[in-house]
Amino acid sequence: MLTRPGALLRIEETALLVGAVVLYWQMHFSWVLFAVLFLAPDLFMVGFLASPKVGAAIYNFGHLVVWPLVVFAVGWSSGKSVWEAVGIIWFAHIAMDRMLGFGLKYPGAFKDTHLQHVG
Repeated sequence: MLTRPGALLRIEETALLVGAVVLYWQMHFSWVLFAVLFLAPDLFMVGFLASPKVGAAIYNFGHLVVWPLVVFAVGWSSGKSVWEAVGIIWFAHIAMDRMLGFGLKYPGAFKDTHLQHVG
């Protein structure tokens, strides 16, 4: 098992997804907001309508873990709990994508990711 990076990455991302959901629950945020926004980061796929290169760049921008962490930190430091919630939801979405094998995209095709070729 320890020589199967793909499996290890999926286990890690599953743990991160569970952790994000538990944190969200512990902070008593709205589950309606969670349901409404959970798939919102997939809107970054719209760039693939232009070309695989543009699509990969836009998708990757929206699926970098740094952005939800920044959004959460801004919410935490400003006392704006809605931004904390949005950051956790966004982070959870990225973890779910990666758990399912949908990683950052290469410019060749949507299915070519940093995790694997999604078939």
